[in-house]
Amino acid sequence: MRASDRPCAAWRTSKRSQKNGECVAVAHLPRAVAVRDSKKPDSGQLTFTLAAWQAFSQDIKHGTHDL
Repeated sequence: MRASDRPCAAWRTSKRSQKNGECVAVAHLPRAVAVRDSKKPDSGQLTFTLAAWQAFSQDIKHGTHDL
């Protein structure tokens, strides 16, 4: 799905994003969370269920993934 397909989505980037634009944008939807490349917003997006996004976010916070 293209970003333009969700015109009412409020996209945001992290306060910790790099100034060079290498980050993702996130939009909270009614029953999901969408993620896209902030430099190429019309190149598509990934959509996750709220449960999957919350689990992923908790894993990141707890250092489960080697970033």
